[in-house]
Amino acid sequence: MSAKKVPGQTAKEPLHRTVSEARNKKNRAAAVKQCRRYWGPNYTSGGKECDEYPFASTYEGAAEVEYDPEAKEFNFSAKPIPRDDNQAGGLILKSHYAKNRIVDGLNDGFIVKIIT
Repeated sequence: MSAKKVPGQTAKEPLHRTVSEARNKKNRAAAVKQCRRYWGPNYTSGGKECDEYPFASTYEGAAEVEYDPEAKEFNFSAKPIPRDDNQAGGLILKSHYAKNRIVDGLNDGFIVKIIT
């Protein structure tokens, strides 16, 4: 999507954690649907998983449009990456939530800064 503006990179548009297992599953399912769409049904071959941003554990995840009528459709990224890398990233994210006491809800936002 050419107009994609993924949240989580500025304090004005932070990410927000959700602990809703149902929402996390819907976010993952929406991301996986796109991985299948672009990389085919065998995208997992070679030990890959579908990685997504914003994270499945956020309100802004891939299924946000199902919950927020003002959300833009396809305003997320998804790509197959090695399973070990994806799982390691998930553990780091869980650790971040715990260390920084990021709680569920729209009142506790956080940003993601990518350093290259």
